[in-house]
Amino acid sequence: MNTVLSRANSLFAFSLSVMAALTFGCFITTAFKDRSVPVDIHVSKVMIKNVDDFTGPRERSDLGFVTFDLFANLQPIFDWNVKELFLYLTAEYSTKSNTLNQVVLWDKIVLRGDNTKLNLKDVKSKYFFFDDGNGLRANKNITLTLSWNVVPNAGILPLVMGSGHKSLAFPETYETAKSY
Repeated sequence: MNTVLSRANSLFAFSLSVMAALTFGCFITTAFKDRSVPVDIHVSKVMIKNVDDFTGPRERSDLGFVTFDLFANLQPIFDWNVKELFLYLTAEYSTKSNTLNQVVLWDKIVLRGDNTKLNLKDVKSKYFFFDDGNGLRANKNITLTLSWNVVPNAGILPLVMGSGHKSLAFPETYETAKSY
């Protein structure tokens, strides 16, 4: 009555159901784990230049340069269900035209087995810190935040912010870049 294909199909469906249940059970073991760790950010150098912006109207825009130190121990985040972390440092500030501006300044991927203790000194921002106007010069409260995405073996991709933010302000005077 039951053919070989029918029995193979039943066995395959049962195996998939068991594997799905086991994967879900493994996910639940780490789903509610706190993935935040303390982060220490020190800003050692801050500079702003007013440069020509070639991406839009021919106006000048602020370009910020930040040099920072970053200290964090990411070891408590890693467990059997973490493949890698995608770290990124953002600068958040508000201007007259936008209540929230977020700019990614630096990023790094930390794989399982890599050195999980970050002790970075005098790191320059990896990406340009452009404002779409003169918002950096006028802003007195810019917050640097280290965040990370946890890439698991099974489950959701949580976005976590490190505890310990750093506020910075650009200097009153700024350099005007020469047009060539």
